[in-house]
Amino acid sequence: MITEEVDILFQPQGRSRSRDLESQIGNTPLLSLRRVARGLPVGVEVLAKAEHLNPGGSVKDRAALAMIVDGERSGRLYPGKVILDATSGNTGIAYAMIGAARGYAVTICLPANASVERKRILQVLGAEIIETDPMQGSDGAQLVAREMAAGDSAKYFYPDQYNNDANWRAHYEGTGREIWEQTEGRVTHFVAGLGTCGTFTGVGRRLKTFNPAVRAISMEPDSPIHGLEGLKHLPTSRMPGIFDPTLADETVEVETEAAQAMTRRLAREEGLFVGVSSGANVVAALALARALPPDSIVVTILCDGGERYLSERFWAE
Repeated sequence: MITEEVDILFQPQGRSRSRDLESQIGNTPLLSLRRVARGLPVGVEVLAKAEHLNPGGSVKDRAALAMIVDGERSGRLYPGKVILDATSGNTGIAYAMIGAARGYAVTICLPANASVERKRILQVLGAEIIETDPMQGSDGAQLVAREMAAGDSAKYFYPDQYNNDANWRAHYEGTGREIWEQTEGRVTHFVAGLGTCGTFTGVGRRLKTFNPAVRAISMEPDSPIHGLEGLKHLPTSRMPGIFDPTLADETVEVETEAAQAMTRRLAREEGLFVGVSSGANVVAALALARALPPDSIVVTILCDGGERYLSERFWAE
């Protein structure tokens, strides 16, 4: 279970009055989408939580910090240990950033087909990269990380983000509470993609504690072979241990091409330079919003920044 210290990390605090890196994680803006949301029914809004503005550039900063602090408090992580985990990229970058700030070495297992930019960022932050079979995706990276951790438990601290309750608790204590406060309790629907499932699980659970009528809609790619880095097609993937199959009121699928097109639109029409999983979230949120009654507020997540995908060809299409 996540510790009280981690809860404190995600309490409201003024960014301008805080000076250390970790205090800048969380409390991200909630932005209204206007141009891409034209044509919605009167009185329906789509809002996006700007998680790409975290210091490490993604929503994963929250979970990585929570898991590291939880590891320290439990005695499993201490000076000299190496932080080891599997990732599609963003959690690894967050581990590397926080690890550098706290003095830990970091080793990351990730699929070989992860974007060049993610790998370069990891290298700049000093992380060791173990590339795994691209055809096995993040599931294959998990297998490699698990074997490495089991083979040398004295060397590695293995948070195992897919099965670590500190992952979803970071969003329960932070992201979900922030969304509730920023909408003044008026949020009616929450939409998010499934990767580790930490964001969806934590935010969905927290919003439903505030108001059980809030609808939680999960989003995933429409096929096992897709171009949405960080997202899982759950029917054909290893199910994360923190996934709660009872939480989603509805599940929607998004095509890669639709997500890429929306990602370009967000940059050119909203000035939001974000990654393709953010585009997928917005596609799902807008599709939902078109059928909702007045006074509905749909909130989704802008997961990471677009600079991590600049080598992708879809930007020029």
